[in-house]
Amino acid sequence: MSIIETMIDIPMEHERNVCGQFDAYLKKIERTLHVTMITRDGALKIIGPEQTIRQAKSVFNNLLELSKRGNTVTEQNVDYALSLSFTEKDDQILEIDKDIICRTITGKPVKPKTMGQKQYVDLIRKKMIVFGIGPAGTGKTYLAMSMAIQAFKSGEVSRIILTRPAIEAGEKLPGDLQSKIDPYLRPLYDALYQIMGAESYLHNSEKGLIEVAPLAYMRGRTLDNAFIILDEAQNTTPAQMKMFLTRIGFGSKVIVTGDQSQKDLPAGAASGLDTAIHVLKKIDDIGFCYLTSSDVVRHPLVQKIVEAYDAYEKKDADASRGFRRNSSGTRDRKDGGRKNR
Repeated sequence: MSIIETMIDIPMEHERNVCGQFDAYLKKIERTLHVTMITRDGALKIIGPEQTIRQAKSVFNNLLELSKRGNTVTEQNVDYALSLSFTEKDDQILEIDKDIICRTITGKPVKPKTMGQKQYVDLIRKKMIVFGIGPAGTGKTYLAMSMAIQAFKSGEVSRIILTRPAIEAGEKLPGDLQSKIDPYLRPLYDALYQIMGAESYLHNSEKGLIEVAPLAYMRGRTLDNAFIILDEAQNTTPAQMKMFLTRIGFGSKVIVTGDQSQKDLPAGAASGLDTAIHVLKKIDDIGFCYLTSSDVVRHPLVQKIVEAYDAYEKKDADASRGFRRNSSGTRDRKDGGRKNR
C-alpha cells in the first residue's frame, strides 16, 4: 500500500476552530483514520494511504466549511464528520448545516446536527403528529421546542402547550403536587428561556399563549390552533396517551418525545408510548422518527454511555430469551433443561 501526502491551506482565522485546542481535533482524525497530520505556516499536510487521505481531506474540508459559515466546531462535529466519512454521505454534514430552525435570544442559530435530527425536523414540518423516539441527548425535546417557537413567532399557531407526565424518576419526592411538578417541567422552561428569553416567555405566558403544565391538566380540553409537545412520553400509561392524543383540535401540531429505555413507571405497567407506536404505526398522517446513539449531541461521553447500555440491554434480553428464572434460584432452559446460576 503506497503512502502519499497532500496539502490543504488553512486560513489563519479558522485554524484554531478547525484544529481544536492543542490540535485535539487533528489528533482524533489521525487516530481514527490512521494518517499523520502536520500544520505549519497556514497549511496542513496529510500523510497516509490514498484511501484514508481522501477521507481525512473530506473530513477536514467539511469542518473548515462549517467554520467559514460561522459555526464553532465541536467534538461532536468532528465525531459525526468522521462517521460520515465511512459512508457515501460525507457531504451531508454541510447540507444539514443549511437548515436553520430559529435563533436563540443571543442570536445563535438552532440547527439539526445529524441526519437523524434533520429527518426529525423534516417530519415535524410535514406531519400533523410526530413521535420522536430515542436516547438522552439526541435533541428530541430541544428541536421540538425550537420548531414550536418558530411556528408561534411566524403566526402558524396561536399558542404553545408543553406537557409532561408527573412521574417520579425512581424516588419519592416530598411536598405537594405543585412542588413535585416544577422539577419535571424545568427542562422545558430552560429551553424556552434559551430560545425565547425569560421576559418574552413570561409576557406570553401571562396572556395564556404559552402554557407549561402536567399531563393530567389536559383532560377534558380541546386544543385548537396550538403547537403541543408531550415530553417524556415513555412515562405515560396507555390511557393517558389516548386521552392526550384525542385532545387535538383543528390547526394543531403535536410532537410526542420519549426514550423507551428510561421508563419510570411501576414494575409491570405498560407504557403509553410503546402502545401508541404499535397501534398508530400505519396511520399516514402520523410520523415516527427513531433517533440513535449516533444522533447524541451532548458530550461525546454520553454517546459512549448510551451505546454501552444498549449493548448491555441487548445482551440481557438475549439471555432472558434463552432462560427463564424459577423461584429456587436456578434458571430453566426453554428446552426443559436446567442450569445452575
